[in-house]
Amino acid sequence: MKYSPLLAALLLGAAPVAQVPALAAAPAAKVPVVKVPPIDVALMKDTVKTLSADDMEGRGPSTAVEPKVLDAIIARFKAAGLKPGGEKGGWLQTVPTVEMTVAQSSPLTIGGVGFVRGSDFVATSFRHVPHTEIKDSDLVFVGYGINAPELGWNDYAGVDMHGKVAVILINDPDYAAKDEVGLFKGRRMTYYGRWTYKYEEAARQGARAALIVHDTYPAAYGWNVVQSSWSGSEYYVARPDNAMDQTEANGWIQMGVAKKVFAAAGKDFAALSEAAKQKGFKAVPLGLKASLSFDSTLRRSESHNVVGIQKGRVKPDEVVLYSAHWDHLGHCEKDAKGDGICNGAVDNATGVGALVALAKANVKAGPARRSQVFVALTLEESGLLGSEFYGQNPLYPLAKTVGGVNMDALAPIGRARNYAITGGDKSDLTGIFRAVLKQEGLYESPEDHSERGHYYRSDHFSLAKRGVPMFDIARGQDLFAGGAKAGATATEDYVEHRYHQPSDEYSDSWDWSGITQDVKVFYKLGRILADGSMWPNWHKSDEFRGIRDASLKSGK
Repeated sequence: MKYSPLLAALLLGAAPVAQVPALAAAPAAKVPVVKVPPIDVALMKDTVKTLSADDMEGRGPSTAVEPKVLDAIIARFKAAGLKPGGEKGGWLQTVPTVEMTVAQSSPLTIGGVGFVRGSDFVATSFRHVPHTEIKDSDLVFVGYGINAPELGWNDYAGVDMHGKVAVILINDPDYAAKDEVGLFKGRRMTYYGRWTYKYEEAARQGARAALIVHDTYPAAYGWNVVQSSWSGSEYYVARPDNAMDQTEANGWIQMGVAKKVFAAAGKDFAALSEAAKQKGFKAVPLGLKASLSFDSTLRRSESHNVVGIQKGRVKPDEVVLYSAHWDHLGHCEKDAKGDGICNGAVDNATGVGALVALAKANVKAGPARRSQVFVALTLEESGLLGSEFYGQNPLYPLAKTVGGVNMDALAPIGRARNYAITGGDKSDLTGIFRAVLKQEGLYESPEDHSERGHYYRSDHFSLAKRGVPMFDIARGQDLFAGGAKAGATATEDYVEHRYHQPSDEYSDSWDWSGITQDVKVFYKLGRILADGSMWPNWHKSDEFRGIRDASLKSGK
């Protein structure tokens, strides 16, 4: 996955309360007090222990062990009382994938100067084709590469990008702010700051290729992360059109390369970068041409999402979605003990265990007013592909999907006094979240490292970017037993010693009180939506508001 390895905040969300205070009081929605049925902890333990056992071989998707993993999840969905919610009346949704690996690559040549793949640039194609060739295409600096109608911002205004290569700055214009005040929410990264958005927008603008200028602080990781992440195989959702609506090539260039290119064009990189932060910035043709070619090997395969449903009693066509990814890394590099199976007990057998427990609790409570759909997603570790495929091919219309809750890597470290909402206050869901915290006697703490854009890095995002408001919340570190120090120590221990390693294994000594607390909060958040009649939306200034409005209007 091409994500930052800075994971402590991603796993638990809020920073230790000794460093970050609780947020000031904020309005909470008026919601009913929901009674939570007993949570079946034994069922969660059994699910996690089963899915993270060595005979599941680390739950590698599209491997020989996948049918065994799917059978285990289906059996627990059945036992929880769910009905099949997948394709053709079954439990599964088939997810076709394409694995692409760059086999041969030329240098990136700009203005007659060649730059070396790996040390100077990286590039691949999002199109599913065996050969890519860009020849003598004009370079255009498009600032941050943002088109945000709701903010009155368009870096592409007045420029025709067809056949051209876009050169783009990472993050968004006010990333250097000390607070979260600004058109693009200050230091908090918005979707417009994510590299994925920049490639998508360049394609929508008709660009032939897109190159992002790497800068360590606004990217939140060094060039070594970019180089390693883009040096192996890339995974994509397979599409009938082979993704021919995407740019021919996408990549990154080193900051030093960008400065050389701008200097060769007679432009001041620093001055233009500063100008790009201002509203009304106009794209700047650089007067240079770029060429690049490479071959790609393609391997096609399939994996599967597991889908169960409890149909609503009044509005069965309206859906509340619950999700957690089942996949992990499979066989990996052996540790000092010779163990080469990355079991993925916390990441993310715990999420599937919570998903099953939520299903059982909701079935025990009886059908809600709306339908509740439970999805165990595949290929999260390969780039959110299971959720991306669901987003592209929803089994239940997105315009009829009220909202949802995603669960990823629930820490077995005890109950906490605080929770954070990842992404900040983006939608009407925030009011529900705050009301539930108040009911539970808990407090909200800020998301740690909001500048890293964690909301855009997990499965809920595949639905959010298509307009569906999704909860992504994180239990904080202010533990009832031991406070912030104990929470921080436990988090650091997991990140350093177990995350994405063979040692992420189930243990009978786990403290399940915190995970149980999570499930109770998840239950309330989802059940309020499922039993209610509200249609939550993104706030008017949010990047997904227009998408949601268009979806509801079209019924798709």
